[in-house]
Amino acid sequence: MAHSATPVTLDEPGMPVMPAVVDQVAVARLYGEPLFAMPQDLYIPPDALEVFLEAFEGPLDLLLYLIRKQNFNILDIPMAGLTRQYLSYVEEIRHRNLELAAEYLLMAAMLIEIKSRMLLPPKPVAEGQEPEDPRAELVRRLLEYEQMKLAAQRLNNLPQFGRDFLVAQVYIEQSLQPRFPDVQVSELQQAWAAILKRAKLVQHHKITREELSVREHMSQVLKQLQGQRFVEFEALFDPLRGAPVLVVTFIALLELAKETLIEITQAEAFAPIYVRLAYTPS
Repeated sequence: MAHSATPVTLDEPGMPVMPAVVDQVAVARLYGEPLFAMPQDLYIPPDALEVFLEAFEGPLDLLLYLIRKQNFNILDIPMAGLTRQYLSYVEEIRHRNLELAAEYLLMAAMLIEIKSRMLLPPKPVAEGQEPEDPRAELVRRLLEYEQMKLAAQRLNNLPQFGRDFLVAQVYIEQSLQPRFPDVQVSELQQAWAAILKRAKLVQHHKITREELSVREHMSQVLKQLQGQRFVEFEALFDPLRGAPVLVVTFIALLELAKETLIEITQAEAFAPIYVRLAYTPS
């Protein structure tokens, strides 16, 4: 694909000025402005391009890496070669991070001590016993560390929640029937006050003695609700029978609600109140 040529202007004789666009692509942006050529005065710190190829979690990790890399027998470690390689690495990190090198220097001292003890004649021991190997303690620590490292790798390879998988959650509405809001006590008081107000308008001034039974009116209310899905609260009262009957009927309704034989519901605030028989699962 051919590119269009870009005109170049001359600022001084023989010195070209940076073109406005080079193949329509900027090599970088500085403060939002495109750069079409690398600046000549760019300063790069000397250690900016240093790369550590291996990262170790501690002195034992470094020793184990050197042993496995050289295929050394961990039960018969050549201390001279291992110590030389270890000290060369410590010398590298000592120039960059003295705090990090402190832990490695302690292990370096231990390696030098083991190497020195191996150059000395072994201590005399009882007949039939082998002389103590100065490397025994180091070998034990390396083997224990390798076992723990392999166990950690196996645990890390196991699927982890949040890293390798997530738990799917689905919310299902269990109830398909509409849930009506609960009727407040104040709303029952207002409805009852409205019924009493209408009852006073049609009351008869006739004094009679009548014994009223709450249980009997409870049965009457249940009969009125039988076979009905919803009955309006006011339809359960007969104002023509007078205030005493209304009071007993209201008490009967409260007793039925207390015994969970009926349900008093309201679709929304200030809406009509309805009564129905309580649902009993078969």
